[in-house]
Amino acid sequence: MPAPIRRKRSKAENSKAAAAARPAEPPWIVAAQAAESKKALDLRVLDLQGLTSFTDYFVICSGSNPRQIQAIADEVERRLKQQGRTPLGVEGYEHAEWILVDYGEFLVHIFSEAARAYYDLERLWRKAKPVALTAES
Repeated sequence: MPAPIRRKRSKAENSKAAAAARPAEPPWIVAAQAAESKKALDLRVLDLQGLTSFTDYFVICSGSNPRQIQAIADEVERRLKQQGRTPLGVEGYEHAEWILVDYGEFLVHIFSEAARAYYDLERLWRKAKPVALTAES
């Protein structure tokens, strides 16, 4: 009896299989990667677990103008929507000085450079542990 003929996988099928085999990135890392893809400035992720009860992580970044700030917010929402996540709320989108996207377990703060310097969340939450972003993110 002849052996069954096996069809070779396409490159797309191989990459999908490899992606399925990899563990899913935490959503705050996906948000950071989305921000980075839109050239966000001074990207930081802070681990607030044990410091506050309202969230576990902050993703903080800046944009150089209102359009870029909105584009970062849009990309974060788009990427997380692909994972089935929608924000609980979005504040400040229209003015784009400080956009806050609330996902419950983490918050995404996208600032203008002036607003970020003024509010200085990194100083306010200085006891938070910084999360290392890999070279791939």
